[in-house]
Amino acid sequence: MNHKNRNPRAEIPLQWLQIVLGLLVFAFGVHLTIAANIGLAPWDCLGMGISLHTPLNYGLSMTALAVVVLLIDLLLRERIGFGTCIDALLTGNFVQMFNSLDPFPDNHSLWLGIPVMLAGLVFMALGMFLYMRCAQCCGPRDSLLVGIGKRLPRLPIGVVEILLWAAVLLVGWLLGGPVGVGTLISTFGAGAVMQMVYQLLHFEPREIRHRDVAEVVRLLIQAEN
Repeated sequence: MNHKNRNPRAEIPLQWLQIVLGLLVFAFGVHLTIAANIGLAPWDCLGMGISLHTPLNYGLSMTALAVVVLLIDLLLRERIGFGTCIDALLTGNFVQMFNSLDPFPDNHSLWLGIPVMLAGLVFMALGMFLYMRCAQCCGPRDSLLVGIGKRLPRLPIGVVEILLWAAVLLVGWLLGGPVGVGTLISTFGAGAVMQMVYQLLHFEPREIRHRDVAEVVRLLIQAEN
C-alpha cells in the first residue's frame, strides 16, 4: 500500500471511518453465522459461553474478551494500531446490535443454516478486506495468533491457529457455548472462503505494511506542523 504523496491529516481519519465500516460488515457476517443456528465459531462460542455465566450480554462479553486479548498482545510485545483498538471496542457491540435487531426469522433447518453460515463467512471476509487495507494493524485475536506463533517457531502457523482455536473452543464448550456443524464449517471453511474472496478482489494482506499507534500519531503531528 503506497502512502506517499498523501496528506495523513486527511487520510487517517478517513481510514478510521473505513475501519468502522469494515467492522460493521464483519459484524453482520458474524450475526449471520449466529442466526444460522448450527453452531458457533470458536471465539463466538467462548463469548456466548461467558455471557451465560456473567451479567454481560454477548456483545459486552466479546468486548471484554477482546480487551483481555489486547492486554496479552501488549505483554507479547505485538504491534498495536488504532485498528486493533477500534476492533476491540466495537466489533462485539456491533454484533450485539445485529443480534438485538434480529432481522431474520429463527432457523431450525440444517440445510438452510449451512448457506446462511457460508454467507456470513463471505461478509466477514469482505469486512476484513475493508478493515485490513487501511494498514493500521490487525485485530487483537490475529495479533495473539502471530505473537504465539513467534514463540513456537517450529510449528507451522496453521498448526498454531488450530491449537489456539481448539483451546478457545474447549473453554467455550465447557461454559455452555453452542457447538455444532457450523463450528466445523467456520473452523475449517473460513480460511477457504477468505482466500476465494481475496482472490476475486485481487487482495493480498501479507503485502500490507501496518502502522502502529505511535507511527500514526507521529504522522498526524508532522502533518499539523
